[in-house]
Amino acid sequence: MTDPAVFSGFTKETVRFFNGLRRNNTREWFGAHRETYDARVMEPAKAFVGALGEKLRTAVPMIIAVPMVNKSIFRLNRDTRFTLDPSPYKTNLGLYFWEGTKSRMESPGFYFHVEPPDMYLGSGMYMFPDNLMPRYRRAVVDPKLGKELQKVLAAVAKHKEYEIGGKHYKRVPAGYDPAHSNAELLKHNGLWVGYETKIPEEFYSARLVDYCFERYEPLVPLHRWFMKWAG
Repeated sequence: MTDPAVFSGFTKETVRFFNGLRRNNTREWFGAHRETYDARVMEPAKAFVGALGEKLRTAVPMIIAVPMVNKSIFRLNRDTRFTLDPSPYKTNLGLYFWEGTKSRMESPGFYFHVEPPDMYLGSGMYMFPDNLMPRYRRAVVDPKLGKELQKVLAAVAKHKEYEIGGKHYKRVPAGYDPAHSNAELLKHNGLWVGYETKIPEEFYSARLVDYCFERYEPLVPLHRWFMKWAG
């Protein structure tokens, strides 16, 4: 029997589980396949969080990786209170590695997402909580931090496979100069850089750890920029 704490890759059953859940998003179907979820999704996900967290700490020593649901592992259950979609479950595996003293969703970090047939890796903050939005805007126009962000994003843009996202507003917020060199960044309600691909062969082996780290590494300067004002 393999050690569940050692990550050796996800399996084809992991992919089949999410494909099946997408077609049959009911509590009855999930209940009938709960053992597969536990063995082929949760068990390798916990091991992966531990392995990738250890690897990330070589670049970001204080990264937090906790192999538990509602910590580094996003819960599968959907919150259906404020949506017309009654589907009880998400059809993806989402993982998060964050840094800072605030809660997980108020902290910058590195995101892993698999939703067959695609896989997504990202860094930054998908949406700023209300208490961080003013601080983000001040950082964007700060003479030192603003120029540093320009350099970080320019370096990321050289990697054509990455997407810079988070722009939300049509206008620069009141009180800020629309002619500022970072004016477009003031229209963001989040700032993140992402890499999307079809599920690679590495997904099925321990090599997934290095695969992800190699794609996170160019994003470490962005993470460090966030930590200067949001950490």
